[in-house]
Amino acid sequence: MRYITDIRNLERIPEEKRKILSTITDEFVFRVNDYYLSLIDWDDPNDPIYKLIIPQEAELDEYGSWDASDEHLNYTVAGCQHKYGTTALLLVSEVCGAYCRFCFRKRLFRNDISETSLDISKGLDYIRSNENINNVLLTGGDSLILSTRKIEQILQSLRQIPHVKIIRFGTKLPAFHPKRIYEDEELLKILERYSTLENRLYVMAHYNHPRELTVEAYRAIEALQKAKVTVVNQTPVLKGINDNPAVLTELLDKLSWAGVTPYYFFQNRPVKGNSSFVLTLKEAYEIIENAKAKTSGLGKRVRYVMSHSSGKIEILAINNGKIYLKYHQARNPKFYGHFMVLDCPDEAAWFDDLPGSQEILEKQEMN
Repeated sequence: MRYITDIRNLERIPEEKRKILSTITDEFVFRVNDYYLSLIDWDDPNDPIYKLIIPQEAELDEYGSWDASDEHLNYTVAGCQHKYGTTALLLVSEVCGAYCRFCFRKRLFRNDISETSLDISKGLDYIRSNENINNVLLTGGDSLILSTRKIEQILQSLRQIPHVKIIRFGTKLPAFHPKRIYEDEELLKILERYSTLENRLYVMAHYNHPRELTVEAYRAIEALQKAKVTVVNQTPVLKGINDNPAVLTELLDKLSWAGVTPYYFFQNRPVKGNSSFVLTLKEAYEIIENAKAKTSGLGKRVRYVMSHSSGKIEILAINNGKIYLKYHQARNPKFYGHFMVLDCPDEAAWFDDLPGSQEILEKQEMN
């Protein structure tokens, strides 16, 4: 697979525009491959696949935060986060399978930032010493971009920790480079070996648009399923990409038909340079509900959430200027399941934009 990491070499883009975009890629890493480029309709100026992977001038907008969910508060040791009681994150890769332009960890695109750790021994020691942790997410970066040998070493180490039951791979590769999965027989054998009857492996895929579900993508899904791996999908709802009920319905249908669980729709986080992708809460909610109305009960399993610093907040409903929320996960365990009804201004796009949200956050700090 041929990768392009210098946008000046992407000849399908006019030279003058490449010069402009290179000012962005000089600051944020760029990476694309031949397969994903083949999904772009170059005759469509609003092509969603183009927008997913090709830089936009709005990325230099300084509005927002580099770390909108305050992940820096979650680190226990280098490369290991522990925010919720039973779940730990190992940031095992410094490289993404695809550098999606909306990524909430966009700070990791910068050459002066490194939060991952190629040496995960300290993270493994932390997980080993904390028996409450039964769920480990391998992320980064992209966990399946690691070498097959490295993946095997990580799985072997985690399976030797009795209290770790769930191991998840956070990855874009099933959409971005599916051949890496279905052509690597050794990888599939390793996954099957460590995905046991009682403790399955999970792949948290990131199909953002139904056009990513190609013949090759279906082959990758099937290969994972044959290796006894459970595949689920999560995606933010993105302005200009999938902010259309028909598009989201098609995505939910195709995923559920292929045996992939629609897991989360995310509210896009207020990360610097991402403003062109952000919908208001009201806009996203209405699009999601219209999409769910047209899909089966299997498609309706998806949850609409915000990954906020205080926890994962589920958006249950928005009606008559009110928003109905519940903590699906909470940094403060006392607030797990906490139900909230707040005013929802039309322009609100994040929990902090809602009147009364700061009082709730202050209560959590006090308890």
